[in-house]
Amino acid sequence: MIGDTGGLETEVPVMDRAEGHGRSSRVHAEEGRAREGAFTLDVERIQFSPYFSRLSAVTQVVSPTLSGAQVHNRLTHSLKVGAIARAIAHRLTDSAAGGARRAACDPIVVEAAALAHDLGHPPFGHLGEAVLDRIARVELGLPDGFEGNAQTYRILTALDVIESAPTGLNLTAAVRTAAAKYPWAASVARAEVDRHGAPRGIRQRPEGGYTVSKYSAYAIDAADLAEARAQCSAHPLRQSVEGAIMDIADDIAYSVHDVEDFYRAGILDHASIAAEFRGWLSRPAWSSEDLRDVVDSAEHGAALERLRRKMRRDDDWVADDDAFRMAVVTVDAQLIDELLSRPYDGSLTAERALSSFSDRWIRTLQHAVVPTEPASPRSGPVTLSPTAWHIVEVLKFVHKNFVLSRPDLAIHQRGLSRILTRTVRELDAWLDDEQDRLRVPRRLRELIALAHAGYAALEAPPAPDELARLARGRGIMDYVATLNDTQAFALSEAISGRADGLWAIGQQL
Repeated sequence: MIGDTGGLETEVPVMDRAEGHGRSSRVHAEEGRAREGAFTLDVERIQFSPYFSRLSAVTQVVSPTLSGAQVHNRLTHSLKVGAIARAIAHRLTDSAAGGARRAACDPIVVEAAALAHDLGHPPFGHLGEAVLDRIARVELGLPDGFEGNAQTYRILTALDVIESAPTGLNLTAAVRTAAAKYPWAASVARAEVDRHGAPRGIRQRPEGGYTVSKYSAYAIDAADLAEARAQCSAHPLRQSVEGAIMDIADDIAYSVHDVEDFYRAGILDHASIAAEFRGWLSRPAWSSEDLRDVVDSAEHGAALERLRRKMRRDDDWVADDDAFRMAVVTVDAQLIDELLSRPYDGSLTAERALSSFSDRWIRTLQHAVVPTEPASPRSGPVTLSPTAWHIVEVLKFVHKNFVLSRPDLAIHQRGLSRILTRTVRELDAWLDDEQDRLRVPRRLRELIALAHAGYAALEAPPAPDELARLARGRGIMDYVATLNDTQAFALSEAISGRADGLWAIGQQL
Protein backbone atom coordinates (compact mmCIF):
# COMPACT_ATOMS: atom_id res chain seq x y z
CA MET A 1 0.00 0.00 0.00
CA ILE A 2 1.35 3.40 -0.88
CA GLY A 3 0.07 4.74 2.42
CA ASP A 4 2.58 2.43 4.08
CA THR A 5 5.18 3.60 1.52
CA GLY A 6 4.49 0.60 -0.76
CA GLY A 7 8.14 -0.26 -1.11
CA LEU A 8 9.18 3.32 -1.75
CA GLU A 9 12.70 4.17 -0.58
CA THR A 10 12.32 6.40 2.47
CA GLU A 11 15.90 6.61 3.69
CA VAL A 12 17.57 9.55 2.01
CA PRO A 13 21.37 9.40 1.93
CA VAL A 14 23.14 12.69 2.51
CA MET A 15 25.17 14.21 -0.29
CA ASP A 16 28.16 16.45 0.12
CA ARG A 17 27.56 19.65 -1.83
CA ALA A 18 30.55 20.57 -3.90
CA GLU A 19 29.17 23.67 -5.50
CA GLY A 20 28.87 26.86 -3.49
CA HIS A 21 26.03 29.30 -3.07
CA GLY A 22 27.57 32.16 -5.03
CA ARG A 23 26.08 35.61 -4.74
CA SER A 24 25.39 37.74 -7.74
CA SER A 25 27.94 40.27 -8.90
CA ARG A 26 24.95 42.61 -8.77
CA VAL A 27 25.36 42.74 -5.00
CA HIS A 28 22.40 43.32 -2.72
CA ALA A 29 22.09 46.82 -1.35
CA GLU A 30 21.92 45.20 2.12
CA GLU A 31 25.63 44.37 2.20
CA GLY A 32 25.70 43.49 5.88
CA ARG A 33 23.17 40.68 5.70
CA ALA A 34 24.35 37.10 6.08
CA ARG A 35 23.94 34.59 3.27
CA GLU A 36 20.72 33.23 4.79
CA GLY A 37 19.45 36.78 5.17
CA ALA A 38 20.08 37.44 1.49
CA PHE A 39 18.15 34.30 0.56
CA THR A 40 15.28 35.32 2.83
CA LEU A 41 15.26 38.72 1.15
CA ASP A 42 14.98 36.92 -2.18
CA VAL A 43 11.90 35.05 -0.93
CA GLU A 44 10.34 38.31 0.24
CA ARG A 45 11.00 40.08 -3.04
CA ILE A 46 9.34 37.24 -4.95
CA GLN A 47 6.34 37.10 -2.63
CA PHE A 48 5.78 40.86 -2.74
CA SER A 49 6.13 41.04 -6.51
CA PRO A 50 3.04 42.04 -8.52
CA TYR A 51 3.96 39.22 -10.89
CA PHE A 52 3.47 36.80 -7.98
CA SER A 53 0.10 38.33 -7.04
CA ARG A 54 -0.96 38.11 -10.68
CA LEU A 55 -0.83 34.30 -10.48
CA SER A 56 -4.08 34.27 -8.47
CA ALA A 57 -5.90 35.05 -11.73
CA VAL A 58 -3.91 32.80 -14.07
CA THR A 59 -5.24 29.40 -15.09
CA GLN A 60 -3.65 26.21 -13.81
CA VAL A 61 -5.69 23.90 -16.08
CA VAL A 62 -9.11 25.52 -16.32
CA SER A 63 -10.16 28.90 -14.96
CA PRO A 64 -12.36 28.71 -11.83
CA THR A 65 -14.31 31.72 -13.11
CA LEU A 66 -15.26 29.75 -16.22
CA SER A 67 -15.70 26.26 -14.80
CA GLY A 68 -17.46 27.24 -11.58
CA ALA A 69 -15.38 24.59 -9.85
CA GLN A 70 -13.06 24.96 -6.88
CA VAL A 71 -9.78 24.44 -8.72
CA HIS A 72 -6.20 25.56 -8.25
CA ASN A 73 -4.86 28.65 -9.93
CA ARG A 74 -1.17 29.35 -10.50
CA LEU A 75 -0.82 31.10 -7.15
CA THR A 76 -2.30 28.34 -5.00
CA HIS A 77 -0.29 25.82 -7.00
CA SER A 78 2.93 27.79 -6.43
CA LEU A 79 2.28 28.09 -2.70
CA LYS A 80 1.80 24.33 -2.42
CA VAL A 81 4.89 23.63 -4.52
CA GLY A 82 6.76 25.88 -2.10
CA ALA A 83 5.46 23.94 0.92
CA ILE A 84 6.27 20.56 -0.63
CA ALA A 85 9.73 21.68 -1.79
CA ARG A 86 10.58 23.16 1.61
CA ALA A 87 9.60 19.91 3.36
CA ILE A 88 11.79 17.88 0.98
CA ALA A 89 14.71 20.26 1.50
CA HIS A 90 14.43 20.07 5.29
CA ARG A 91 14.32 16.28 5.13
CA LEU A 92 17.49 16.20 3.07
CA THR A 93 19.15 18.75 5.33
CA ASP A 94 18.09 17.06 8.59
CA SER A 95 19.46 13.74 7.40
CA ALA A 96 22.98 15.09 8.01
CA ALA A 97 24.32 13.38 11.12
CA GLY A 98 24.18 15.97 13.87
CA GLY A 99 24.98 18.70 11.39
CA ALA A 100 28.53 17.39 11.09
CA ARG A 101 28.29 17.17 7.32
CA ARG A 102 27.40 19.88 4.88
CA ALA A 103 23.68 20.12 4.22
CA ALA A 104 22.56 18.74 0.88
CA CYS A 105 20.71 21.93 0.02
CA ASP A 106 19.49 25.26 1.33
CA PRO A 107 15.75 25.16 2.16
CA ILE A 108 15.35 28.92 1.72
CA VAL A 109 16.81 28.81 -1.78
CA VAL A 110 14.50 25.88 -2.56
CA GLU A 111 11.47 27.81 -1.34
CA ALA A 112 12.40 30.89 -3.35
CA ALA A 113 12.77 28.85 -6.54
CA ALA A 114 9.49 27.03 -5.91
CA LEU A 115 7.54 30.23 -5.34
CA ALA A 116 9.03 31.77 -8.49
CA HIS A 117 8.80 28.78 -10.82
CA ASP A 118 5.49 29.74 -12.51
CA LEU A 119 5.89 33.53 -12.71
CA GLY A 120 6.35 33.33 -16.48
CA HIS A 121 3.12 31.48 -17.23
CA PRO A 122 1.00 33.55 -19.64
CA PRO A 123 -2.80 33.75 -19.59
CA PHE A 124 -4.71 30.46 -20.00
CA GLY A 125 -2.01 28.12 -18.71
CA HIS A 126 -0.05 25.81 -20.99
CA LEU A 127 -2.41 26.55 -23.87
CA GLY A 128 -1.34 30.20 -23.76
CA GLU A 129 2.30 29.16 -23.72
CA ALA A 130 1.90 27.05 -26.87
CA VAL A 131 -0.06 29.76 -28.70
CA LEU A 132 2.42 32.52 -27.87
CA ASP A 133 5.35 30.32 -28.85
CA ARG A 134 3.83 29.70 -32.28
CA ILE A 135 3.03 33.38 -32.85
CA ALA A 136 6.44 34.49 -31.61
CA ARG A 137 8.27 32.21 -34.02
CA VAL A 138 6.02 32.30 -37.07
CA GLU A 139 4.60 35.83 -37.05
CA LEU A 140 7.07 37.91 -35.02
CA GLY A 141 10.20 36.10 -36.15
CA LEU A 142 11.68 35.48 -32.69
CA PRO A 143 14.11 32.55 -33.05
CA ASP A 144 13.72 31.51 -29.41
CA GLY A 145 9.94 31.86 -29.44
CA PHE A 146 8.10 31.95 -26.14
CA GLU A 147 8.80 29.60 -23.23
CA GLY A 148 7.21 29.92 -19.78
CA ASN A 149 10.38 28.91 -17.94
CA ALA A 150 12.47 31.45 -19.85
CA GLN A 151 9.80 34.07 -19.21
CA THR A 152 10.09 33.33 -15.48
CA TYR A 153 13.82 34.00 -15.61
CA ARG A 154 13.24 37.17 -17.61
CA ILE A 155 10.76 38.46 -15.03
CA LEU A 156 13.16 37.77 -12.16
CA THR A 157 16.16 39.39 -13.83
CA ALA A 158 14.80 42.02 -16.24
CA LEU A 159 11.09 42.84 -16.12
CA ASP A 160 10.29 43.13 -12.42
CA VAL A 161 11.49 46.22 -10.59
CA ILE A 162 12.74 47.22 -7.15
CA GLU A 163 14.17 50.54 -6.00
CA SER A 164 17.74 49.30 -5.46
CA ALA A 165 18.37 47.75 -8.90
CA PRO A 166 18.02 49.11 -12.45
CA THR A 167 16.22 45.97 -13.66
CA GLY A 168 14.99 42.75 -12.09
CA LEU A 169 14.79 41.76 -8.43
CA ASN A 170 18.57 41.62 -7.84
CA LEU A 171 18.35 38.03 -6.57
CA THR A 172 21.33 35.99 -5.44
CA ALA A 173 23.07 33.74 -7.92
CA ALA A 174 21.93 30.68 -5.95
CA VAL A 175 18.24 31.55 -6.30
CA ARG A 176 18.56 32.52 -9.96
CA THR A 177 20.31 29.22 -10.61
CA ALA A 178 17.70 27.21 -8.71
CA ALA A 179 14.82 28.96 -10.50
CA ALA A 180 16.13 27.70 -13.86
CA LYS A 181 14.37 24.35 -14.19
CA TYR A 182 15.97 23.80 -17.61
CA PRO A 183 19.30 25.56 -16.99
CA TRP A 184 20.37 26.45 -20.51
CA ALA A 185 19.38 28.94 -23.18
CA ALA A 186 17.24 28.33 -26.26
CA SER A 187 20.34 27.59 -28.32
CA VAL A 188 22.76 24.95 -27.02
CA ALA A 189 25.95 23.96 -28.82
CA ARG A 190 25.81 20.40 -30.14
CA ALA A 191 29.34 19.77 -28.87
CA GLU A 192 28.25 20.64 -25.32
CA VAL A 193 25.37 18.16 -25.43
CA ASP A 194 27.66 15.50 -26.91
CA ARG A 195 30.14 16.09 -24.11
CA HIS A 196 27.73 16.14 -21.16
CA GLY A 197 24.74 14.14 -22.42
CA ALA A 198 21.23 15.30 -23.31
CA PRO A 199 19.21 16.28 -20.23
CA ARG A 200 15.43 16.25 -20.00
CA GLY A 201 14.29 19.11 -22.24
CA ILE A 202 16.80 18.39 -25.01
CA ARG A 203 15.90 15.59 -27.43
CA GLN A 204 18.15 13.78 -29.85
CA ARG A 205 16.80 13.82 -33.40
CA PRO A 206 16.74 10.55 -35.37
CA GLU A 207 18.58 12.21 -38.24
CA GLY A 208 21.25 13.56 -35.89
CA GLY A 209 21.67 16.65 -33.75
CA TYR A 210 19.39 17.86 -30.97
CA THR A 211 16.14 19.74 -30.46
CA VAL A 212 15.90 22.08 -27.47
CA SER A 213 12.26 21.73 -26.43
CA LYS A 214 12.49 23.36 -22.99
CA TYR A 215 14.86 26.05 -21.75
CA SER A 216 15.11 28.70 -19.03
CA ALA A 217 16.64 31.70 -20.78
CA TYR A 218 16.09 33.56 -24.02
CA ALA A 219 19.21 34.70 -25.88
CA ILE A 220 18.71 38.17 -24.43
CA ASP A 221 19.00 36.79 -20.85
CA ALA A 222 21.47 33.95 -21.41
CA ALA A 223 24.51 35.83 -20.13
CA ASP A 224 22.82 36.47 -16.78
CA LEU A 225 21.99 32.79 -16.35
CA ALA A 226 25.54 31.79 -17.31
CA GLU A 227 26.94 34.26 -14.77
CA ALA A 228 24.73 32.95 -11.97
CA ARG A 229 25.58 29.32 -12.70
CA ALA A 230 29.30 30.09 -12.89
CA GLN A 231 29.19 31.66 -9.43
CA CYS A 232 27.46 28.55 -8.10
CA SER A 233 29.92 26.18 -9.86
CA ALA A 234 26.93 24.47 -11.44
CA HIS A 235 27.65 21.44 -13.61
CA PRO A 236 27.00 22.14 -17.33
CA LEU A 237 23.43 21.31 -18.45
CA ARG A 238 22.50 20.10 -14.93
CA GLN A 239 20.09 21.48 -12.37
CA SER A 240 21.37 22.62 -9.01
CA VAL A 241 20.23 20.53 -6.03
CA GLU A 242 17.71 23.24 -5.11
CA GLY A 243 16.47 23.43 -8.70
CA ALA A 244 15.99 19.66 -8.83
CA ILE A 245 13.97 19.70 -5.59
CA MET A 246 11.79 22.50 -6.95
CA ASP A 247 11.22 20.49 -10.13
CA ILE A 248 10.23 17.35 -8.20
CA ALA A 249 7.91 19.30 -5.90
CA ASP A 250 6.20 20.78 -8.96
CA ASP A 251 5.60 17.27 -10.32
CA ILE A 252 4.23 16.04 -6.99
CA ALA A 253 1.85 18.97 -6.63
CA TYR A 254 0.73 18.75 -10.24
CA SER A 255 0.09 15.01 -10.12
CA VAL A 256 -1.91 15.05 -6.87
CA HIS A 257 -3.70 18.40 -6.84
CA ASP A 258 -5.01 18.18 -10.39
CA VAL A 259 -6.60 14.85 -9.53
CA GLU A 260 -8.02 16.54 -6.44
CA ASP A 261 -9.47 19.43 -8.49
CA PHE A 262 -11.23 17.32 -11.07
CA TYR A 263 -12.57 14.82 -8.57
CA ARG A 264 -14.26 17.74 -6.80
CA ALA A 265 -15.53 19.03 -10.14
CA GLY A 266 -17.05 15.64 -10.99
CA ILE A 267 -15.01 15.35 -14.19
CA LEU A 268 -13.07 12.16 -13.37
CA ASP A 269 -15.45 9.44 -14.48
CA HIS A 270 -14.92 6.26 -12.47
CA ALA A 271 -16.21 3.89 -15.16
CA SER A 272 -14.03 5.13 -18.04
CA ILE A 273 -10.85 5.38 -15.94
CA ALA A 274 -11.43 1.95 -14.40
CA ALA A 275 -12.01 0.45 -17.86
CA GLU A 276 -8.69 1.84 -19.10
CA PHE A 277 -6.72 0.53 -16.13
CA ARG A 278 -8.42 -2.88 -16.05
CA GLY A 279 -8.02 -3.16 -19.81
CA TRP A 280 -4.26 -2.75 -19.51
CA LEU A 281 -3.90 -4.97 -16.43
CA SER A 282 -5.99 -7.78 -17.90
CA ARG A 283 -3.73 -8.14 -20.93
CA PRO A 284 -0.63 -10.24 -20.15
CA ALA A 285 1.65 -8.48 -22.63
CA TRP A 286 1.68 -6.05 -25.52
CA SER A 287 3.99 -7.23 -28.28
CA SER A 288 6.04 -4.91 -30.46
CA GLU A 289 4.07 -6.21 -33.44
CA ASP A 290 1.05 -4.42 -31.98
CA LEU A 291 2.71 -1.02 -32.33
CA ARG A 292 0.44 0.33 -35.08
CA ASP A 293 -2.66 -1.00 -33.38
CA VAL A 294 -1.58 0.56 -30.09
CA VAL A 295 -0.90 3.96 -31.66
CA ASP A 296 -4.30 4.13 -33.33
CA SER A 297 -6.34 2.02 -30.95
CA ALA A 298 -9.19 3.19 -28.73
CA GLU A 299 -9.17 -0.20 -27.02
CA HIS A 300 -9.22 -0.07 -23.23
CA GLY A 301 -5.62 -0.16 -22.02
CA ALA A 302 -4.05 1.13 -25.24
CA ALA A 303 -3.52 4.65 -23.88
CA LEU A 304 -1.67 3.29 -20.87
CA GLU A 305 0.43 1.12 -23.16
CA ARG A 306 1.32 4.19 -25.22
CA LEU A 307 2.45 5.85 -22.00
CA ARG A 308 4.62 2.84 -21.06
CA ARG A 309 6.31 2.88 -24.45
CA LYS A 310 6.88 6.62 -24.34
CA MET A 311 8.54 6.30 -20.93
CA ARG A 312 10.79 3.52 -22.23
CA ARG A 313 11.72 5.65 -25.23
CA ASP A 314 12.29 8.98 -23.48
CA ASP A 315 13.54 7.91 -20.04
CA ASP A 316 15.15 4.52 -20.45
CA TRP A 317 17.56 5.35 -17.62
CA VAL A 318 14.74 4.85 -15.08
CA ALA A 319 11.76 3.30 -16.93
CA ASP A 320 11.08 -0.26 -15.84
CA ASP A 321 8.20 -2.51 -16.87
CA ASP A 322 7.78 -4.10 -13.43
CA ALA A 323 7.75 -0.68 -11.74
CA PHE A 324 5.23 0.56 -14.30
CA ARG A 325 2.90 -2.37 -13.62
CA MET A 326 3.20 -1.79 -9.87
CA ALA A 327 2.35 1.88 -10.38
CA VAL A 328 -0.74 1.00 -12.42
CA VAL A 329 -1.83 -1.50 -9.75
CA THR A 330 -1.28 1.05 -6.96
CA VAL A 331 -3.14 3.89 -8.70
CA ASP A 332 -5.92 1.48 -9.63
CA ALA A 333 -6.33 0.43 -6.00
CA GLN A 334 -6.02 3.76 -4.24
CA LEU A 335 -7.36 6.26 -6.75
CA ILE A 336 -9.93 4.31 -8.71
CA ASP A 337 -11.18 1.75 -6.18
CA GLU A 338 -10.90 3.84 -3.02
CA LEU A 339 -11.51 7.45 -4.08
CA LEU A 340 -13.32 7.60 -7.41
CA SER A 341 -15.69 4.76 -6.61
CA ARG A 342 -17.59 7.23 -4.43
CA PRO A 343 -18.65 10.32 -6.38
CA TYR A 344 -17.83 13.62 -4.74
CA ASP A 345 -20.99 15.07 -3.16
CA GLY A 346 -19.60 18.04 -1.23
CA SER A 347 -20.07 16.35 2.12
CA LEU A 348 -17.58 16.48 4.97
CA THR A 349 -17.15 12.73 4.54
CA ALA A 350 -16.12 13.21 0.91
CA GLU A 351 -13.78 16.06 1.85
CA ARG A 352 -12.19 13.92 4.54
CA ALA A 353 -11.60 11.08 2.09
CA LEU A 354 -10.07 13.46 -0.43
CA SER A 355 -7.87 15.12 2.19
CA SER A 356 -6.65 11.72 3.35
CA PHE A 357 -5.85 10.71 -0.24
CA SER A 358 -3.89 13.90 -1.00
CA ASP A 359 -2.01 14.00 2.29
CA ARG A 360 -1.00 10.34 2.12
CA TRP A 361 0.32 10.58 -1.42
CA ILE A 362 2.18 13.85 -0.92
CA ARG A 363 3.89 12.65 2.26
CA THR A 364 4.85 9.37 0.63
CA LEU A 365 6.26 11.04 -2.47
CA GLN A 366 8.16 13.58 -0.37
CA HIS A 367 9.86 10.68 1.42
CA ALA A 368 10.82 9.14 -1.92
CA VAL A 369 13.27 11.85 -3.00
CA VAL A 370 16.76 10.35 -3.20
CA PRO A 371 20.14 11.29 -4.67
CA THR A 372 20.49 10.20 -8.27
CA GLU A 373 22.64 7.09 -8.52
CA PRO A 374 24.19 6.52 -10.90
CA ALA A 375 24.29 10.05 -12.24
CA SER A 376 22.21 10.44 -15.40
CA PRO A 377 21.99 13.42 -17.74
CA ARG A 378 18.21 12.90 -17.76
CA SER A 379 17.90 13.67 -14.06
CA GLY A 380 19.02 16.26 -11.55
CA PRO A 381 21.28 15.50 -8.57
CA VAL A 382 18.23 14.30 -6.64
CA THR A 383 15.23 12.48 -8.04
CA LEU A 384 12.20 10.43 -7.12
CA SER A 385 12.87 6.78 -6.47
CA PRO A 386 11.98 4.58 -9.49
CA THR A 387 8.77 3.34 -7.87
CA ALA A 388 7.60 6.86 -7.00
CA TRP A 389 8.61 8.24 -10.41
CA HIS A 390 6.41 5.71 -12.19
CA ILE A 391 3.49 6.47 -9.86
CA VAL A 392 3.74 10.21 -10.59
CA GLU A 393 3.78 9.52 -14.34
CA VAL A 394 0.67 7.32 -14.06
CA LEU A 395 -1.12 9.95 -11.95
CA LYS A 396 -0.30 12.62 -14.54
CA PHE A 397 -1.62 10.27 -17.21
CA VAL A 398 -5.04 10.27 -15.52
CA HIS A 399 -5.17 14.05 -15.74
CA LYS A 400 -3.90 14.27 -19.32
CA ASN A 401 -6.03 11.46 -20.71
CA PHE A 402 -9.29 12.09 -18.89
CA VAL A 403 -9.30 15.89 -18.46
CA LEU A 404 -7.11 17.58 -21.08
CA SER A 405 -8.44 15.34 -23.86
CA ARG A 406 -12.09 16.20 -23.22
CA PRO A 407 -13.85 17.62 -26.33
CA ASP A 408 -15.58 20.38 -24.34
CA LEU A 409 -12.23 21.64 -23.02
CA ALA A 410 -10.72 21.45 -26.51
CA ILE A 411 -13.54 23.59 -27.93
CA HIS A 412 -13.09 26.20 -25.20
CA GLN A 413 -9.33 26.27 -25.68
CA ARG A 414 -9.69 27.00 -29.38
CA GLY A 415 -11.55 30.14 -28.39
CA LEU A 416 -8.85 31.12 -25.91
CA SER A 417 -6.25 30.59 -28.62
CA ARG A 418 -8.03 33.09 -30.86
CA ILE A 419 -8.11 35.66 -28.05
CA LEU A 420 -4.33 35.62 -27.66
CA THR A 421 -3.67 35.47 -31.40
CA ARG A 422 -5.96 38.43 -32.08
CA THR A 423 -4.43 40.47 -29.27
CA VAL A 424 -0.83 39.99 -30.45
CA ARG A 425 -1.73 40.77 -34.05
CA GLU A 426 -3.66 43.91 -33.13
CA LEU A 427 -0.83 45.23 -30.94
CA ASP A 428 1.69 44.55 -33.69
CA ALA A 429 -0.48 46.35 -36.24
CA TRP A 430 -0.99 49.28 -33.87
CA LEU A 431 2.78 49.80 -33.71
CA ASP A 432 2.73 50.18 -37.51
CA ASP A 433 -0.13 52.68 -37.55
CA GLU A 434 1.45 55.98 -38.57
CA GLN A 435 -1.63 57.92 -37.44
CA ASP A 436 -2.09 56.33 -34.02
CA ARG A 437 1.06 54.57 -32.83
CA LEU A 438 1.89 57.34 -30.36
CA ARG A 439 -1.08 56.16 -28.30
CA VAL A 440 0.24 52.61 -27.90
CA PRO A 441 0.15 51.75 -24.16
CA ARG A 442 3.15 53.24 -22.37
CA ARG A 443 4.04 49.94 -20.73
CA LEU A 444 4.33 48.26 -24.12
CA ARG A 445 6.65 51.02 -25.35
CA GLU A 446 8.77 50.66 -22.22
CA LEU A 447 9.03 46.88 -22.62
CA ILE A 448 10.14 47.28 -26.24
CA ALA A 449 12.78 49.80 -25.13
CA LEU A 450 13.96 47.41 -22.41
CA ALA A 451 14.25 44.57 -24.92
CA HIS A 452 16.10 46.88 -27.33
CA ALA A 453 18.67 47.71 -24.64
CA GLY A 454 19.07 44.01 -23.86
CA TYR A 455 19.68 42.96 -27.45
CA ALA A 456 22.03 45.92 -28.00
CA ALA A 457 24.13 44.78 -25.02
CA LEU A 458 24.74 41.30 -26.45
CA GLU A 459 28.32 40.38 -27.23
CA ALA A 460 27.37 40.26 -30.91
CA PRO A 461 24.37 42.62 -31.20
CA PRO A 462 22.08 42.34 -34.24
CA ALA A 463 22.19 44.84 -37.07
CA PRO A 464 20.01 47.93 -36.43
CA ASP A 465 16.96 46.80 -38.42
CA GLU A 466 17.11 43.29 -36.93
CA LEU A 467 17.63 44.76 -33.48
CA ALA A 468 14.48 46.86 -33.81
CA ARG A 469 12.46 43.90 -35.06
CA LEU A 470 13.60 41.57 -32.28
CA ALA A 471 13.01 44.20 -29.60
CA ARG A 472 9.52 44.85 -30.87
CA GLY A 473 8.61 41.16 -30.95
CA ARG A 474 10.04 40.44 -27.51
CA GLY A 475 8.37 43.54 -26.07
CA ILE A 476 4.97 42.42 -27.37
CA MET A 477 5.51 38.96 -25.89
CA ASP A 478 6.52 40.46 -22.54
CA TYR A 479 3.43 42.66 -22.57
CA VAL A 480 0.85 39.99 -23.39
CA ALA A 481 2.46 37.32 -21.21
CA THR A 482 2.17 39.46 -18.09
CA LEU A 483 -1.61 39.78 -18.36
CA ASN A 484 -3.79 37.56 -16.24
CA ASP A 485 -6.74 35.67 -17.68
CA THR A 486 -9.28 38.42 -16.99
CA GLN A 487 -7.03 41.12 -18.41
CA ALA A 488 -6.40 39.07 -21.54
CA PHE A 489 -10.15 38.74 -22.09
CA ALA A 490 -10.71 42.45 -21.46
CA LEU A 491 -7.88 43.63 -23.71
CA SER A 492 -9.00 41.36 -26.54
CA GLU A 493 -12.53 42.72 -26.31
CA ALA A 494 -11.38 46.33 -26.00
CA ILE A 495 -9.00 46.19 -28.93
CA SER A 496 -11.89 44.77 -30.98
CA GLY A 497 -14.19 47.63 -29.96
CA ARG A 498 -16.35 45.62 -27.57
CA ALA A 499 -15.26 46.89 -24.12
CA ASP A 500 -17.89 47.18 -21.38
CA GLY A 501 -15.55 48.36 -18.61
CA LEU A 502 -13.54 50.82 -20.68
CA TRP A 503 -11.94 52.81 -17.87
CA ALA A 504 -11.23 49.72 -15.76
CA ILE A 505 -9.22 48.30 -18.67
CA GLY A 506 -6.99 51.37 -18.65
CA GLN A 507 -5.76 50.48 -15.16
CA GLN A 508 -4.40 47.21 -16.49
CA LEU A 509 -2.31 48.76 -19.25
